Amino acid sequence: MAGPLTGLKIVEMAGLGPGPFAAMMLADHGAEVIRVERAGMIGVPNDPLLRNRRSISLDLKREQCRDVVRRLAAKADGLIEGYRPGVMERLGLGPEDLLRDNPKLVYGRVTGWGQEGPLAQEAGHDINYIAITGLLHGIGPKDRPAVPINYLGDYAGGGLMLAFAMVSALLAVQRGCEGQVIDAAMSDGAALVGALTYGLRAAGHWRDEREANLLDGGEPTYGIYRCHDGKFLSVGAIEPQFREALFKGLALAPGASHDDIAAVIASRSRDQWVAHFAGTDACIAPVLDLDEAPAHPHNIARRTFIDLKGVYQPAPAPHYSGTILERPEPPRREGQDGEAILAELGYGAAEIEAILTREEA
Repeated sequence: MAGPLTGLKIVEMAGLGPGPFAAMMLADHGAEVIRVERAGMIGVPNDPLLRNRRSISLDLKREQCRDVVRRLAAKADGLIEGYRPGVMERLGLGPEDLLRDNPKLVYGRVTGWGQEGPLAQEAGHDINYIAITGLLHGIGPKDRPAVPINYLGDYAGGGLMLAFAMVSALLAVQRGCEGQVIDAAMSDGAALVGALTYGLRAAGHWRDEREANLLDGGEPTYGIYRCHDGKFLSVGAIEPQFREALFKGLALAPGASHDDIAAVIASRSRDQWVAHFAGTDACIAPVLDLDEAPAHPHNIARRTFIDLKGVYQPAPAPHYSGTILERPEPPRREGQDGEAILAELGYGAAEIEAILTREEA
């Protein structure tokens, strides 16, 4: 793959969610990523999170297979893992072991609660990680918090933060620093995403309750409204000039209430409102479903989505002025590149056969 990260080599210890997302980001932008698979992992066919890298399947209960990981890490710039704290150490593949052989290695770790702290060894999922940040309390209708999809903790607070930290630490290595360990906790990352809310609250501009604030549905000109056809329209007219355009388009007096706006929007279909407001600064957009989104003219023009083996998925982002990111390669079969990877590491034919047939050589 071509991209600004071309030349970097990353080892990804197979996992779910934020680790694969971070590895996908790095691979999309040019890094060479080798995914070390574990047989029998839960997954989906042609998973977009697994695109753009080679795959080798290893049984890490065997010393011979753990040695493969050590050899990979010795020649790599970075490694990503998302196991519970202590698992890699028990395998003899922890940071101390791998950085001893490769002092320039950036060792990226992503977990829900982090490597240290009272909850470090506790099980959890996205909803739990964002629950302790204060952010989940603010999501949803007045009467109770809503159950969000796992974008905020797993992907924004975990995967994106890890990818950013990996690039930051790799840049430091290129400037002469040693490798280091990244402790990316989804709870920490999700909390950071909420910096704006904490700032507004400290300034007295945010109430600690739902649907009572500018950006949570409490403001009539910033919210979601049901249209005549049962579909929805998003409205984001915060600034005065945008509110003016909205009220003008709705034929309502400035300062109209939520109920006033809802009644007018309910009189037409979603797409009729989109056509009505086209070319204005009313800050409206249709709420599209997953089938509609790839077909939206703006998304088509920007190539926001691509079709890989019948799976519509987001394309690599963002765009660069001087680098054209190549079309991603579809996910490989589990272990598809094992022979080639082992040969590149210097293993002989008999050793390769033994490793891949799960027999000690």
